[in-house]
Amino acid sequence: MNSATTARVLVVEDDPLLAQLVVKYLERDGFDVEHTGDGLDAVARARQASPDIVILDIGLPGIDGLEVCRQLRQFSDCYVIMLTARDDEVDKLVGLTVGADDYLTKPFSHRELVARVKAMLRRPRRPTETTPTDVLTIGALRIDPAAREVHLHDQPVALTPTEFDLIAALATNPRVVLSRRQLIEAVWGPAWVGDERMIDVHIRNLRRKLGDDATEPRFIRTIRRAGYRIGTGQ
Repeated sequence: MNSATTARVLVVEDDPLLAQLVVKYLERDGFDVEHTGDGLDAVARARQASPDIVILDIGLPGIDGLEVCRQLRQFSDCYVIMLTARDDEVDKLVGLTVGADDYLTKPFSHRELVARVKAMLRRPRRPTETTPTDVLTIGALRIDPAAREVHLHDQPVALTPTEFDLIAALATNPRVVLSRRQLIEAVWGPAWVGDERMIDVHIRNLRRKLGDDATEPRFIRTIRRAGYRIGTGQ
């Protein structure tokens, strides 16, 4: 991962005034920023420039932000922060379902946006000195923290960075129930502020990719009013 002073950020926002403010605040904090207001152009720029993080408005002309995110996830594991309308809960949930890592609701504090970006970029996407080296096995599921790979029945499972971090946090704490807040702190850090129900959407995405039935889970178990823990597997 690039340092914060060289990290590449692609801002995808068609409101010129909002885009100008976002770009200004990010550049002031030392980020290398590109901007586009068009969804198709955003996908093309992401292919060419390989940004570390994409700040992506949902309401774009042409193809919307949800479709941009779907296409990004076909070739990129960059972090994606969705920008959503104040009252549109559906957009928030769908954005996470198609592969976004986080979202911010308009209007938002630009200080909060910069803080979210920095928090994302502090998350390791490559092995570090503190990365566990042991492969974690839960039944037919294998999680390799150092390689950041997950296999189910010896077949690779394509996860977003956030989905991997969540399953790794659960797997490195076997038989321990982790609350939403504990998972947020493990993945985003203790300074993150937002709707903790976001965790539930990422867990649903994980279960779908693992073929895990929430009513008879093999891997991720819901502990009512407490949180989640890793299952025993089958």
